[in-house]
Amino acid sequence: MFTGIIQAIASVASVHDREGLRTFAIEFPQGFCDGLSIGASVSVDGVCLTVTELLSPTRAEFDVMLQTLNLTTLGSYAPGTTVNVERAARDGAEIGGHPLSGHIDFSAAIENVRNLDNNRVLRIHIPRAFRKYIFAKGYIAVNGASLTVAEVDKAEGWFEVWLIPETRRATVFEQKVAGDRLNIEIERGTQVMVDTVRDTVNESLGKLRPALDALLKEKGLSLDKLIER
Repeated sequence: MFTGIIQAIASVASVHDREGLRTFAIEFPQGFCDGLSIGASVSVDGVCLTVTELLSPTRAEFDVMLQTLNLTTLGSYAPGTTVNVERAARDGAEIGGHPLSGHIDFSAAIENVRNLDNNRVLRIHIPRAFRKYIFAKGYIAVNGASLTVAEVDKAEGWFEVWLIPETRRATVFEQKVAGDRLNIEIERGTQVMVDTVRDTVNESLGKLRPALDALLKEKGLSLDKLIER
């Protein structure tokens, strides 16, 4: 488990491809790897990766499967790419953000970036299948960072996060521009709540669901959209 509090910015040192597998060597800041061992988990831009080899006091290797490369942004990384990193949380550690699994739900493009006096605002696309899980003021993980959703427009399919100066300093987000893709992990508690409500409504309505759907359609409404609000 991770906390969503980014501990450092690291860089991809090398990339090596094998059949169905890609090995990344990542260079970390001094001290980040202290106590790190083979088999340990590290969040790399929000993706939970397992240490497969320790190359030096500041460098480790990770094997990434093809499925992960296709689902996340890792498939596009080359030597020199900078990434957000976090060590796995230890028992009793303070959860400064919110609990993360490191299992990415989707990657999405930045639609636009706005720079204000003390904030940087990222507007991020939401695939249709995940719009029902994202709410204003709720938690979301973006490239492994626990952030709060500032605004969301489910009809247009975007949400915004505002980055304070400390977040901008401690993460890779300062470098991101419109068109860049980010790894998104939705908050599990919200997902469970939304799915439970939808299942309960469907089970309770039973055979009445088609009739209710038809009635709402006449009014220009949809039960699914009403449940998502």
